[in-house]
Amino acid sequence: MIHPQAIIEPGAVIGKNVSIGPWTYIASNVVIGDDCEISSHVVINGPSRIGKGNRIFQFASIGEDCQDIKYNGEPTELIIGDNNTFRESCTVHRGTIQDNSITQIGSNNLFMAYTHVAHDCMVGSHCIFANNASIAGHVHVGDHAIIGGMVGVHQFCHIGAHSFIAGNALILKDVPAYVMASGQPAKPFGLNSEGLKRRGFDKETILTIKRAYKVLYRQGLSVEEALTAISKLPAQSAELQVFCNSIKESNRGLIR
Repeated sequence: MIHPQAIIEPGAVIGKNVSIGPWTYIASNVVIGDDCEISSHVVINGPSRIGKGNRIFQFASIGEDCQDIKYNGEPTELIIGDNNTFRESCTVHRGTIQDNSITQIGSNNLFMAYTHVAHDCMVGSHCIFANNASIAGHVHVGDHAIIGGMVGVHQFCHIGAHSFIAGNALILKDVPAYVMASGQPAKPFGLNSEGLKRRGFDKETILTIKRAYKVLYRQGLSVEEALTAISKLPAQSAELQVFCNSIKESNRGLIR
């Protein structure tokens, strides 16, 4: 399962049933879980911990030093969950001591070719990054978010759960959960209703979230006024609270 022309430094921990292609390099401070498939010409640096069942395609660079000019070789880490796919030429960098020293990715994500996850990013689970999508340092991406091709996300932005970012968008501010965004700079273009239906949200829950979206974006209210009005809507739910929390936790301000 491990090609004789792969280079695996002493100290690297390789799980069971892992395949590693030729001319791939794995550093000594890397841990790879069971059932991973690593193609040829991959570089995995560390410290990095990679879970089970991940697929990493050729020319990907995982766990490398970040591109932040403040980084001075401090020991930082990359943590990746299970069953992710990293297609050709993906780049994922470790964290910096200016944040929590960790870049972290959840499980069941798809990173298409040439995508980039910068230092100190936190990516949830079940996300899709289309070709050439890039997120800058300290960006947080919620579960089930979809980021279209050629999208650029400014550092420190938050992308809410179940949101949908259209191709070529430029994200300069935070995107609330469930919202569709498009443009340069990006603006809100309604609710990701179709995505919510596919993920099993019932009609009443989607209708309540739509009402909350209209309060935030259609009534000319400030963010604080909108949150107060949303808290008075009938049919409060955990799903609606996710929307409200993504607004309350915004530090860069919301796309408007």
